[in-house]
Amino acid sequence: MLRGLGTGSYDPKGVPSALIGKPVPDFTLPPLEGADLPALSAADLRGGDRPVLVNFFASWCVPCVIEHPQLMRLAQQGVPVFGVAYKDKPADAQGFLRKHGTPYAKLAADQPGRVAIDWGLYGVPETYLIDRQGIIRWRWAGPLTEDTLTQELLPLLKRYA
Repeated sequence: MLRGLGTGSYDPKGVPSALIGKPVPDFTLPPLEGADLPALSAADLRGGDRPVLVNFFASWCVPCVIEHPQLMRLAQQGVPVFGVAYKDKPADAQGFLRKHGTPYAKLAADQPGRVAIDWGLYGVPETYLIDRQGIIRWRWAGPLTEDTLTQELLPLLKRYA
């Protein structure tokens, strides 16, 4: 990674996740204060009727703004999107969602960042596809784009539906 940063060839999307093909880590997070959405835990990601996305974001994250329309689109299409506000102040995260919309069916706060460490988070935004059995099937480090949705995520959502 350091060599890649020095040469300009570092690609955070190219960093593999050790969790692909494994169950989501056990966790329980509180709801984002004042957001009026349910909290999130590992139990919410197991035994569902369809795959879900878990999106780590922060109000201070510029790439999070770039990807937000894609998350809104997915939510409008009926894809369950669960959010984790990473190391963010509740009021700031709420302001971000008021300004850009709320794609999240559940929204939790990971202010200390401990759950993010367990997930192997490199930074925000980062999005994970979880199948119906609670297995992590895909990870995207960086903002979701139209190309990412079309070429990678939408085919995976169909595959794991």
